[in-house]
Formats: sequence, structure tokens, C-alpha cells
Amino acid sequence: MNLSRKLLTALSLTMLTGVAFGTQSEPMNYEGNPGGVKLLEQGQRPAVVFPTVQAMKQWRNAKAAHGHGPPGGGGGGTNNLLYQGTVNGIGVETSPKVYLVIWGSQWNGNDPSGEAAILQSFLADAGGTSWLNSVTQYCQGVANGTEFCNGSGTAAGNPSNMYQGVWFDTGSPAANRPKQSDLAAEAVRAAAHFGNTSSGSNDSTQYVIATASGYSAQGFGRQYCAYHSSTSSSYGNVAYTNLPYMTDAGSSCGANFNGLGANAGITIVEGHELAETISDQFPSGGWLDANGSENGDKCAWISSGQGASADVSLSGSTYPVQSLWSNAFNNGAGGCVLSY
Repeated sequence: MNLSRKLLTALSLTMLTGVAFGTQSEPMNYEGNPGGVKLLEQGQRPAVVFPTVQAMKQWRNAKAAHGHGPPGGGGGGTNNLLYQGTVNGIGVETSPKVYLVIWGSQWNGNDPSGEAAILQSFLADAGGTSWLNSVTQYCQGVANGTEFCNGSGTAAGNPSNMYQGVWFDTGSPAANRPKQSDLAAEAVRAAAHFGNTSSGSNDSTQYVIATASGYSAQGFGRQYCAYHSSTSSSYGNVAYTNLPYMTDAGSSCGANFNGLGANAGITIVEGHELAETISDQFPSGGWLDANGSENGDKCAWISSGQGASADVSLSGSTYPVQSLWSNAFNNGAGGCVLSY
């Protein structure tokens, strides 16, 4: 059964049983994967979830115990990403544009780790780098099930100017524990704020919705570190990332991971979501493996060996980042890479 049919089956079962993320305390795993495609809230589109360090470690250890690769291996199985098609004509971001939203008056005087400044610097420096360039091997406009574009279709982009700016939407409070629908609505407001209101203006655009320390969505740090999804609007489909205040979760979401410092999770997690949204803007089209994992999921929280998270120079500044899955690596067998 291909990914699209498996996802539809999962959606159908949810509707039949009346179970959805908005009404249960534990997340519904997709095919046993701690990350990947999940239903978070009834009436909202599926999201792709970035699991915690502990969840990923436990899953890899379980796979290794059953002979499916080493505990420190590349997550999401050894299989390559395959093209799953488009959602409303979009498979990848061919000309990525990224906007940061610092959402809610809860940010005012409340940024103990300096995350707003770190995110602005990181997003400004990430575009056009060799670290992010692996996304350009993925494309749209090819047959479903394609593994290698080989110049066909239209490739995902990696421009140096992809970061378009920040909106400090701090004049009023955000929801204290925002649901997916709250985050989706804020993403639509951001589209209006930045003037992306014409037909097609959001076809290659993503909005990073950053919430303040102490006010992240329920489940953060226990069930997930971040997720990305999309929503419909009068401005077209709008892609967004739920980016909680990362250092609140401590080591669960990257603090001191691989000895990279207390703030390492900020850029590891946002870099993960940035790359995944470029290669699968509107889940679940784009590029995923048979477990529903994207290019970031498959390389999440690798602590040693090939593809281990590391400090990497991006546009002259150094940031902790994770590796990204490359189908082309290892003579087409695939693997996690920090440059491409």
C-alpha cells in the first residue's frame, strides 16, 4: 500500500472511531513512527511531527533490536524518499520564502534564551548554503513514486535570500496553549501582514510561528519538539511551522545535544522544519519514505557516526544543525549529509 493510501486509511479509521489529537492525551503514531505524519486536531490537516530526542532513541533501539539498522542510524528506515505527488499542484517549494512570526505579548520581556534573535540570524544565514542544498535534488512535476529527479521536473530551491523578514506580533496575547487551529489562523494573519494575499503568493512560502517561553502548545517537549502543516485560506494554501520556545524543553529537544550547547535545539529544530517544508510544503505530497518520514525525520537526533548533528558554518556564522537525508548519497543508497 503506498503512502497516500496508508494515510487515507489512517484518516478513515480516525473518523470512524471518533479519535483525534484534539480529544486524546497521547499522539496517534503513524505506522509506529514517533515522527512523521499525524493527525493533531479534528478538522485540521495532517502535520509532520518532529519527535523528542528520547522518542527517537527508543524507536531506533527497537528497530536495531529487530535487525533493522544500528541505534544511531538514519531514522525512518534505510529506504530513500519517494515523490508522493502534489497538494493543489504543489509538491516542493521551488522558490522558497520564509517569514518568522514572534507571536503573542507573552514574548514582551520574556526571552530568556534570546531565541528571537537566534532565529532571525539563523534563517537569514541558512539560505544558499551547502548544508541546505540537498533539498535541490528533490523536485515536482514528475511521476509519483519517483526516487531520483535526474534533471526532470522543477527542482526545490535554495536561494540565499529566502528569509524575507520578521513580524513581532506582540500587541496582544497568543493562546496560552495554542491548538493547531490557533497556529493555522496566525499563519493566515501573517500572510496578510506580509502582503501575500494574491493568488499563488503562498505557493512557495512558509511561516514560522514562534511561541513564547512558557506558552507553547500542549505536548511540547514530551510528545514532540515542533511540527509543520498547512491550512486553506482566501490567500491560497498557507504552510506554517509550530515552533515552540525550544529551550523550555531542555535536553528533550536538543539542549546540549552532542555537546553543542544549551541553545543547540533552537537551530537544530528550526533547520529540520525549514528543510522539510521545502521538500514537502503541504503534507503529504512532496517527498517522504514508506514510514511517512521526510528528509529531516530520517536524520533526526543522530549522535554519532555519519550524519551526526554538528556545528556548521552557514554564511560565515556557525550554528548547530542536524544532517538531512540525501537520496543521492552513497551511490544512490541514501544517507544523512551535512553538505551537498
